[in-house]
Parts: sequence; structure tokens; C-alpha cells
Amino acid sequence: MRDADCTSFLQWALPRLGLRWPGFRRVRGQVCKRLGRRLTALGLKGLSEYRALLEADTGEWGLLDGLCRISVSRFYRNREVWRCLEGKLLPRLGAQASTRGETRLRIWSAGCASGEEPYTLALVFALGKAPTACEPKIVATDADPHLLGRARRACYRPASLRELPTAWNAAFEQSGDELCLRPAYRAPVRFLEQDIRRDHPNRRFDLILCRNLVFTYFEVSLQAAIARRLAETLVPGGLLLLGSHECLPRPVAGLVQERPWLCRRDPG
Repeated sequence: MRDADCTSFLQWALPRLGLRWPGFRRVRGQVCKRLGRRLTALGLKGLSEYRALLEADTGEWGLLDGLCRISVSRFYRNREVWRCLEGKLLPRLGAQASTRGETRLRIWSAGCASGEEPYTLALVFALGKAPTACEPKIVATDADPHLLGRARRACYRPASLRELPTAWNAAFEQSGDELCLRPAYRAPVRFLEQDIRRDHPNRRFDLILCRNLVFTYFEVSLQAAIARRLAETLVPGGLLLLGSHECLPRPVAGLVQERPWLCRRDPG
């Protein structure tokens, strides 16, 4: 499959899935390889035949949607963000929760893939520099059941841990070629299969991490709609974290932008 043919196909197909081509420029190779395997499995000669299949069989769109999911993840990804969380943001949220008479911080990791992000949160609370006296209650969601299965198993290649503080490696135990997170550190995290385009946990949160998904890969009008829902899901004073290279597509009522990647729910 030629790169130009795949690019042309993606520019046609992605908007029909609520996705946008600019977000896929740098990762198109990964999607194109998956498309190639799908064509082989279907016995199709090229993308023109696959496009004809999509136009005739609406069920194939769901499979294509799965091929377009990008799941690059690792523990402690973007360490500056995690240091800011541990040193400043979690203590602030803990103080706000204590003022409300609460002892837990409710956190949502949206688009959690194979679990590295929510488990990093659990490790920050367990092994970090005492960011708050509140206990974490972490909900992690993703649309891909295969990735969620890997998350629940909680076993990873060593390369996935390379950015973690070295002392935190003791939270893992060796299992063959993998490192598995010990059960005590998995306890605060609960996984749910949900597609953020259509659903979200039915509760309010002190902190939402929505990084390297919605505001990179989704079409701009869908980004705006999801941002409004995220704002409504935060408690007053709650925080929304985006990816370090992301920002909201436009201002959102109720959200105050503190940094390009950090927004606060207006208490008013």
C-alpha cells in the first residue's frame, strides 16, 4: 500500500469517525499497517475496494474505528506534568476536598489505554512525597476491551517504566519478561469500558486527565462538545489536565485556563 493512497483514504474516512487528519499525520504509519492487515484478512486488493465495502457495510466502520485507535503510553509520561501534579496540584485539590469535609479525591483517567496513566496516579499517592492526606479513588475508561484487559493484568515491558523514579520500581515484581504491578498498588483503580465520544462515568470528579486523545485526534466540534461535558463533570475548583502539547479548541463556559494543558472549573 502506497503512503499516498493511505493518506488519501484516511483524509476521507477519519471525519466520518469524528476524527481529524492533522492529529494522525505523525502516526499514520501505525494505522496504515493495520489497514494493510485488514485488507489481507478480507482478501481485498486495495483501499478502493475497502472504501466500497465501507459504503456497502456500515458494520465495517466499527472495525475501522478500532484500527484508528492510537495507544502509545508509558508510566510517568511527560514527567514535568507529573512533578507539577505531585508538588502543586494534588495538594491544592486535597486542601479543597478537606474544606468540603471529604477524605477522598475522585479522579478520572479518560482514554487510559493499557493502564499506565491511572497506575502512575496510584503510585504518586502511594510512593510520592505525600501530596495530600486524601485517598485516591480512580476511575479509568477506554473504548478498547483488549487494552482494558491488559490494564487489568497490569504487566508491562521494562521500557514502559523507563521514566518512573527509580525507587518506584520496587512496586513491580518480575514475571518472565514483564514487570507486574503489585496488587496493593492496583487497588485504587477501577476500569470501565466506555467511549468518551458517547459516554462518561456518572459522577463528579476533583481531577480529570484527558491527555493525548480527544484534543489531538478528535474533530474540533467534537472536541468542543466533550470539553463542555468534562467541565460539567468537574467539582467546583476541580482540574482538567490535557496532554502537554494540547489545548482546548476554544474557550469553554465554566473552565478557566491556567496553562495551555491545565484548566480549572470556576467555583462560581
